[in-house]
Amino acid sequence: MRWSSPYCVCVFLVFILFQTPVFSQKTKTELEKEKRENLQKIAEAEKILADTEKEKKATVGQLRALNQQISAREGLINSLNQEVRLIDGEMGDLGVIVKALQRDLEILKEEYAAMIYAAYKTNHGFNKITFLFSASTFNQLFQRLKYLEQYGEARKNQAAQIEAVSKELISQRNQLEVKRREQNVILSQQIAENKKLLGLKTKQNSLVASLSQREKELSKELAARKKAVDELDNLIAEVVRKEIERSKSLSSAALANEEQLSNVFESNKNKLSWPVSPGFISQKFGRQPHPVLKGIMEDNPGVNIQTSPNVPVKSVFDGKVIQKVFVPGMNNAVIIQHGEYYTLYAKLKEVNVKIGQPIAANDVIGTVYTDNTGLSELHFEVWKQRIKLNPEQWLLIK
Repeated sequence: MRWSSPYCVCVFLVFILFQTPVFSQKTKTELEKEKRENLQKIAEAEKILADTEKEKKATVGQLRALNQQISAREGLINSLNQEVRLIDGEMGDLGVIVKALQRDLEILKEEYAAMIYAAYKTNHGFNKITFLFSASTFNQLFQRLKYLEQYGEARKNQAAQIEAVSKELISQRNQLEVKRREQNVILSQQIAENKKLLGLKTKQNSLVASLSQREKELSKELAARKKAVDELDNLIAEVVRKEIERSKSLSSAALANEEQLSNVFESNKNKLSWPVSPGFISQKFGRQPHPVLKGIMEDNPGVNIQTSPNVPVKSVFDGKVIQKVFVPGMNNAVIIQHGEYYTLYAKLKEVNVKIGQPIAANDVIGTVYTDNTGLSELHFEVWKQRIKLNPEQWLLIK
């Protein structure tokens, strides 16, 4: 019947539009996860920055911690922007549904009013009993009786449809209001985070300006670090060379064990636990521009992980300690073998393991060293025989 079509169309529209949030909800869940991760990164960087700021002198370590805070806060703001756009889309869908429901409700009410008016005219034009018994045949009487029953049922259905659409309209309007309030909360968060970001960038500019006035001192620090890195490089290269030579005299069973350990290590790419926690990568693998000295590149054979004082340093995987040594500028260092793979942990305050000691993943091998500027930073490397690998591609993605 004609009066039932608008409600059916609207129900279909509600069904189609609300299939979208099933997919959007996943995106919203991902955005919430990103927000939590960025808030955790911000909290970690704030604590690490506070540790380095105990020394009043401006340092590159402070700048790296500040840069991490800025990066994490920009990530948080980006997540908030995406969430606002997501809610905009949801509100647009709800707006379409509300308009469709309002239109259908008006049509249903108009049709119901027309039915009532027609019934009124019928009741005043002739008597229902007369209408029934004026039938010329029994079959015509039966048909007229069925018509009156169907007409009465149609009026009931129309009233029920009006009530159902009215309830759905109220529900959709309530959902729309909830989304508006949710969006207002997120917009307020955006404003607050942008103010914090502006403050951090102002602080960053001030710190860079202060450090730029100490170019000679920073250049000396860079040269000393390069010397320490080169010494550490030569050390691990020699250790690896000796281990390769030693492996030539191993029995078949021992070689099979080492190969199996290598395969298991390799299968854990992007899954290795972090050697320190909390912490963030303050200097990446390979050639990177110096954060202050213009035109100067630093070559890092591993990654530097900035953390808090006295944090335990743990092995990232099962293996065997094959070397521990002290290198000026890198402090204590430990090398652990994992078949044909090697991990190196430098800038340790103290070491808790011995050469030849078997070690399991997450076993503590020492504590991180804090220098006289208040910087607590672990230097971490991954090698496959003589090849240096990017540790970020092996550690669990944060």
